[in-house]
Amino acid sequence: MSITHPNLRLTKLAGATPAWMGDIQAQDLQPICQNIHDGGGRLVALWGSDRRATQQGFALHTLLVNETGLICLNLPLEEDHPAYPDISRIFPAANRMQRAVYDLLGIYAHEGGDHRKWLRHGAWHGGSFPLRKDFNAAQSRTDELDAYPFVPVEGIGVHEIPVGPVHAGIIEPGHFRFSILGEKVLRLEERLGYTHKGTEKLFESMTLQQGAKLAGRVSGDSAVAYAWAYSMAAESIAHVTPPDRALWLRALLLERERVANHLGDLGYLGNDVALSFGFAQFWILKEQLLRNNAALFGHRYLKDKIIPGGVAADLSAESKHVIEKECAMLEREVRLLRGIYDEHAGMQDRFIGAGRVEPKLAARLGLCGLAGRASSQAWDARVQFPCAPYDKLDVQLATYRNGDVAARVIVRFDELFESLRLQREILVNLMHGDELALPLEKLPGNGFGIGMAEGWRGEVVVAIHTDTEGNLARVHPHDPSWQNWPVLEHAVLGNIVPDFPLINKSFNLSYSGHDL
Repeated sequence: MSITHPNLRLTKLAGATPAWMGDIQAQDLQPICQNIHDGGGRLVALWGSDRRATQQGFALHTLLVNETGLICLNLPLEEDHPAYPDISRIFPAANRMQRAVYDLLGIYAHEGGDHRKWLRHGAWHGGSFPLRKDFNAAQSRTDELDAYPFVPVEGIGVHEIPVGPVHAGIIEPGHFRFSILGEKVLRLEERLGYTHKGTEKLFESMTLQQGAKLAGRVSGDSAVAYAWAYSMAAESIAHVTPPDRALWLRALLLERERVANHLGDLGYLGNDVALSFGFAQFWILKEQLLRNNAALFGHRYLKDKIIPGGVAADLSAESKHVIEKECAMLEREVRLLRGIYDEHAGMQDRFIGAGRVEPKLAARLGLCGLAGRASSQAWDARVQFPCAPYDKLDVQLATYRNGDVAARVIVRFDELFESLRLQREILVNLMHGDELALPLEKLPGNGFGIGMAEGWRGEVVVAIHTDTEGNLARVHPHDPSWQNWPVLEHAVLGNIVPDFPLINKSFNLSYSGHDL
């Protein structure tokens, strides 16, 4: 490992993603995080757990990544004083994660400058914490008002525009508070987590297979990525490697999920600049792909097709021909549409320079996924840490440096074409055999595993802790939107208010992935 600290002892975890784990003391958290940061590493996720049933107190888990893999730091915390050093000064993306950990578990960053609630709203009172094992939902109900303390911006001519939390259509709720001078955005502050799905709490009462279904529904547009990351974490604990055919099919499903979402968003981006033709054409293509998903795999959005131990769907020789024809059709049609987008003066005038995130700022704030790659952040789990079968596919990384809407559109087009190429290569290399999954109904006791899949939006991570009996004691799914929502607040600064829907859609971040 390219990290040195006298008090850090790391243990290699089993699994498809290179990962290490180590217990640390409170005084070591900041120095280790600084070491990772200074070496070009990033914060991936941060969560807590209630360990009072088997050990003393609570624990904070900090997942970092550098060029060698994932590093999970486990920090034991006292039951009476569950506090830890703030790391948001090192990794700004930690701010909302730390606030969420307090809302859910009551463990807090004692040096943090921002202790405002994040997920709690008015759904439960401030003295109760849903992810504690002794949480009583009936006794925790409250009628208190939310009274969220937005940061005010004052000055001559400054006014506010509140948007949401209820939006038109069927998207999930989220509030955006704009501070405006004329038409220019001076500040944007977001507020998310309105529906309180209780996803992480639900995992505690589920079997391994039930948990797989729930994982695929954390964020519905990323069902494959979450199901793969969850299964990867479970297989890590069980020391199980799925059959080769299952791994190739997983990759095929993941690339189909990527193509579907890029098609839809490219259509929406056309719609946001009044090019309804682009919206219609891209959504015709997306609809055809979704219908093929339903016909070939049994679900438009490929839910429940990846399970711990393997997959629950196969592909016949006739189905392979359908996908080959689909890839040829999509490549032909999307190249034509890309030419129209590139040559449309009005569209390019809106795209170029809008919502720009400079590479330096992107690195500072931990911008990841396709939005990060559009700002020169060359991170992609399929490239840096290729699990099977990506270790045989030579994925071509799509990056750009301008960091504006135009750059994010370019990256989407490039990734879409690369996914079509990968699907063809997967079909050629798809292993023969009847075995699609190994039986995996129960996990070993006192286990811990991490899975990471490069979803279309960015890196999706799922961590699983089991109790002494091998039941799901704690499952933490992490969406890349946790890193990227705060960057959107910076991307809109100095832009005009009408460009916000366009900039927002160029990121297309998940509300549901926050609402755990």
